[in-house]
Amino acid sequence: MKKKPALSNEQIDRIIEMAWEDRTPFDAILIQFGLNEKNVIDLMRKELKINSFRLWRQRVQGRKTKHSKVRSNDVNRFKCSRQKNISNNKISKRRQ
Repeated sequence: MKKKPALSNEQIDRIIEMAWEDRTPFDAILIQFGLNEKNVIDLMRKELKINSFRLWRQRVQGRKTKHSKVRSNDVNRFKCSRQKNISNNKISKRRQ
């Protein structure tokens, strides 16, 4: 069984932000932070208030854009307007 990586408060905040974003798939969180969908759900359950967690679960459950394999081809990669300012974000280090 894989050991979960130790995360800083900034990384936890970013994961929560990415989990709330509609177009950010769980695969992006896995690539950047090493957390699969189950780990993200556990983290959200731990970090959010119970009502916020329930709202989030209702929002993402069955949402095709959160799962790369079932999303349509017309959904392009989403980039948050603040993404280039976030450190430890592998995608943001690309020059445009």
